[in-house]
Amino acid sequence: MPDPAAPAAPAAAAVLAAPVAPTASSPLSAPAPLPDSARPLERRWSAPFAIDVGRVLSVHRRGRGDPAFAVDQAGAIWRACRTPDGPGTLRVTWRQAAAPPGTLVDAAAWGPGAAWLLAALPGLLGADDSPESFVPQHPLLRDLARRYSAVRIGRSGLVFEALVPAVLEQKVVGMEATRAWRRLLRRFGEPAPGPAPAGMRVPPTARAWAAIPPWEWHLAGVEAVRARTIASAARLASRLEEVVAMPPEAADRRLRALPGIGPWTSAEVRQRACGDADAVSIGDYHLPGIVGWALAGRVVDDAGMLELLAPYPGHRHRATILIGLAGLGPPRRGPRLPVRDFRAF
Repeated sequence: MPDPAAPAAPAAAAVLAAPVAPTASSPLSAPAPLPDSARPLERRWSAPFAIDVGRVLSVHRRGRGDPAFAVDQAGAIWRACRTPDGPGTLRVTWRQAAAPPGTLVDAAAWGPGAAWLLAALPGLLGADDSPESFVPQHPLLRDLARRYSAVRIGRSGLVFEALVPAVLEQKVVGMEATRAWRRLLRRFGEPAPGPAPAGMRVPPTARAWAAIPPWEWHLAGVEAVRARTIASAARLASRLEEVVAMPPEAADRRLRALPGIGPWTSAEVRQRACGDADAVSIGDYHLPGIVGWALAGRVVDDAGMLELLAPYPGHRHRATILIGLAGLGPPRRGPRLPVRDFRAF
């Protein structure tokens, strides 16, 4: 079923274009010692390849002030998640290793979901990705693939976590979606376990999302169509989580079987939850113009974008990420979409 309308919020490629500081090329300062009462589970992972950790994880940040994502003063990245084992907080620091080349990642986690988050860490940072099989033909993509070889596509393994903000981004500009996300997490989420930065919240359970009353959606600026889509998906959350183990086509069919979930939303979810390097955000407001301008010097529609990406089966999303990192795009001549405000005061 198609999305309600082509979303104005940027695709994951555009999000990646704004890296989380510091990037993986910058060693992080050691975090302050933790009190005995807040000792976490810990894991050190020596990745045999370079990872731009900041950019890889940035796709999970939903705008500035995201209550589920933070970067502290030492440069550590924090995520608050609702795992299959319960709420958990993850802190990630890293440094590059010169010989052999790779990335040394240190992670700490708190809460009932701590062990799950640490087990999922390599996948989250792109251990299952295969960028070496990408063979770019366009000169721009060849150059970008060399420059950004440390940008991998990770998989969170958390489908419903990726679906809710994707639905909030349907049909609206990014500012509206991130504003709604912040309000709903602050209202219905729970404090992140452990010594997380102030204000961090774990997203609500699926049952809690389904129980949000209509007036709360209205206060968050979310109209009835998107609210119903999230509530319906919440009631089937356990079935949706199964898509991480499915082939891409089957995962897409499972997601799009839900009313209100179309090709754009399905792709946005699979990119983040499944690490699908081929999931193109068809229906995105900006992406076809950016891809067309970069690869052909002209603005194209979705069909034209898919034609330009056809030489890269299995890596079409990767190609859009690289193009987004280049910062190219057609000149803006038309008016920007307005930021609407349906909130009640």
